[in-house]
Amino acid sequence: MSSELKTILITGANGQLGREMHMVLDSDIFVNAIYTDVEELDITNAQAIEKCLESNNVEYIVNCAAYTAVDAAESNIELCTKLNVEAPTLLAQAAHKHGAKLIHISTDYVFDGTSCRPYREDDLVCPTSVYGATKADGEKHIMDVAPESIIVRTAWLYSPHGKNFVKTMLELGKSRESLRVVCDQVGTPTCALDLASVIKTFIDCDEWHPGIYHFSNEGAISWYDFTLAIHRLAGITTCHVLPCMTEDYPTPATRPHYSVLDKSKVKATLGIEIPYWEESLAQCLNSMHNA
Repeated sequence: MSSELKTILITGANGQLGREMHMVLDSDIFVNAIYTDVEELDITNAQAIEKCLESNNVEYIVNCAAYTAVDAAESNIELCTKLNVEAPTLLAQAAHKHGAKLIHISTDYVFDGTSCRPYREDDLVCPTSVYGATKADGEKHIMDVAPESIIVRTAWLYSPHGKNFVKTMLELGKSRESLRVVCDQVGTPTCALDLASVIKTFIDCDEWHPGIYHFSNEGAISWYDFTLAIHRLAGITTCHVLPCMTEDYPTPATRPHYSVLDKSKVKATLGIEIPYWEESLAQCLNSMHNA
């Protein structure tokens, strides 16, 4: 691990992952972190990106910015494309030009969810939604212009910040007597703090490891079972959670029925162990309770 000062640009710094990047970077005296969101840096503006990289001598870019409103994306194709395809491409072009290293965050939605085993990085992408299609296109454009980049696909991201499934289920669990949650969509929750820690591990490595990686917490669970665990760990006993099928809860965007990610590559590359989803969920809920 190098003890030289690293200048790291964080985009989307006000989002879930961006907020958790603060947690893992701010205590490192060898990191000069530049946190930006749309107010500080318009990542759809090539000139603004160039100026930022040049004036700050940026060595690493962690792109946490994205259009993530999955259902709204179905009717906001232009904006979704701008943020998930065009902006990452501009970041990759600037990174390549200035010799900076890019870490970009992608999603399990690049897959169609028809697999019967965890998805590997080299599995064929086949998105079934506008969101998934734009994220897949963003990946391709990045690797075309800056093949030295790292792309990390993740899934079911949650944190104490912003809007996410965990916070929604906590709110509904406290305000409703009953709740229906789909039980036939299976994946793995990801604690944003764990993902942020892995991103920092990539940066701290003595050797840069370009390519596509999968990261989520360990294990596999349905949204229904995840909700039960959230309520149990939070001590919510007044809400009766009922299972339902995807067809009983139609949404504008098609969700993958199975999107468990194979993490063998990231574990072997970084030499890490990944926490079980329930362990990380308990820690997140505890931090929210003590905040």
